[in-house]
Amino acid sequence: AFYGKGGIGKSTTTQNLVAGLAEAGKKVMIVGCDPKADSTRLILHAKAQNSIMQMAAEAGSVEDLELEDVLKVGYRDIKCVESGGPEPGVGCAGRGVITAINFLEEEGAYEEDLDFVFYDVLGDVVCGGFAMPIRENKAQEIYIVCSGEMMAMYAANN
Repeated sequence: AFYGKGGIGKSTTTQNLVAGLAEAGKKVMIVGCDPKADSTRLILHAKAQNSIMQMAAEAGSVEDLELEDVLKVGYRDIKCVESGGPEPGVGCAGRGVITAINFLEEEGAYEEDLDFVFYDVLGDVVCGGFAMPIRENKAQEIYIVCSGEMMAMYAANN
């Protein structure tokens, strides 16, 4: 999992690493865990993909979705999913991360022959939902992307 404050470069770092692994022949999935749903833009050569939370709101509930509705395939067959979140100022964005990861598990997204799954997680919000990849042992390794500024280091340590 890659954590970092907004704008620090965690999505760019994650997508470049994922692309490199795919070029090396690895089967990779990237799960965007940011309410902006911009963690897969470079891989999909697009502005943004529809998120699980956005599509669940349109369909009525997450139970009304199929894996094919939310999982897109991009550069070098990289599987891409965005959790998304509520409209700004309404609800808990971390809840979107929890809902998305649970949905992916229930739909068998992790059962495929994947070598790596990357979580691109917003790290400057104090919310339990954003900690799910760590708390639920979804991530075997954690990387924090930050600058050398004091407040960036402070946020990374929390």
